[in-house]
Amino acid sequence: MNHDTTTTAATTLRRRTLLAGAAASFIALPARAQGQASSSSSSGAWPNRPIRFVVPGPAGAGSDIFARLLGVSLQAALGQPVVVDNKAGANGLIGNDAVAKSAGDGYTMLLAPSSAISINPIIQPKMPYDTHKDLVPVAQVGAAGILLIAHPSTGFKSLADMVRHAKANPDKLAYGSWGSGSTGHLAMEGIKAHYGLAMPHVPYKGAAQVVTDVLANNIGVAFADIASPVPHIRAGRLVALGCTGSARGPALPEVPTLTEQGYRFDVDGWYGVFVPAGTPREIVQRLNHEINRILASDDVIQKFAAQNMARPPIKNTEQFAATVREDIETWQRLAKVAKLKID
Repeated sequence: MNHDTTTTAATTLRRRTLLAGAAASFIALPARAQGQASSSSSSGAWPNRPIRFVVPGPAGAGSDIFARLLGVSLQAALGQPVVVDNKAGANGLIGNDAVAKSAGDGYTMLLAPSSAISINPIIQPKMPYDTHKDLVPVAQVGAAGILLIAHPSTGFKSLADMVRHAKANPDKLAYGSWGSGSTGHLAMEGIKAHYGLAMPHVPYKGAAQVVTDVLANNIGVAFADIASPVPHIRAGRLVALGCTGSARGPALPEVPTLTEQGYRFDVDGWYGVFVPAGTPREIVQRLNHEINRILASDDVIQKFAAQNMARPPIKNTEQFAATVREDIETWQRLAKVAKLKID
């Protein structure tokens, strides 16, 4: 990990000032957190041991890529190892649940995609945790769409090509996503409803497995995250038919959005950092401050752009919590349109 940052006296003073006065600057945390807000750690100054960074997806997926990029700088800022722990499956439920049930001591964090946070409570009949009560929003790490990809052998070059083929061959063209209830699942179900298509859904445990199976031509088309397919698209091993979201990705500026192709889907997905309820307020605020400082650096902006992620938005905890609430409402409307429900 990179330890080339040197903490000056001025930086230390600014951080101490931030921690002392931050209670009035951000939103109140859930009730469990409020009871512990006056004590950052019972065992000494935080952090004084390694921090676990849970990713609810497999190695190589978008959430894993961005967690590792962020983790390098966060480790240098906090002075302790930040260890990525991949817990894939069930559209993020397994990893999210592990964090939701962890101790709120500042030594467990979660980096999850928006679908794992905003969509699961809408479509899962039995949630093992309460998103609003058990996970505290810390910082938004990015905002982008997702990629609709195809194997070159399909001959597809655009959304229209896929739609024409699927209409002419009902139930013959299966599509993949990184799980039932994922953003990719919901996006394609919306496309199917809009164009009257019959396309079976094949759910995977994570985006990396989706990309692997499209590369192997085991499945013709799929929705994948914004980052992991990029090198394969550049090499010609995959074809990008379009992307969701409000803008084209910086690493693939030639790939049009679905909205540009006539199907409006301009909702941006995001990755976000969360901690268990009960995490002291000053730790939450310190993490928000450090993450936002990292995201604003030119080095990280360039690294994110190389992974097809536009300049990350800088939000305090209140603003990010509002984004989570708004997205749940947005996805709830889309789920109703697509008549999506997980059995």
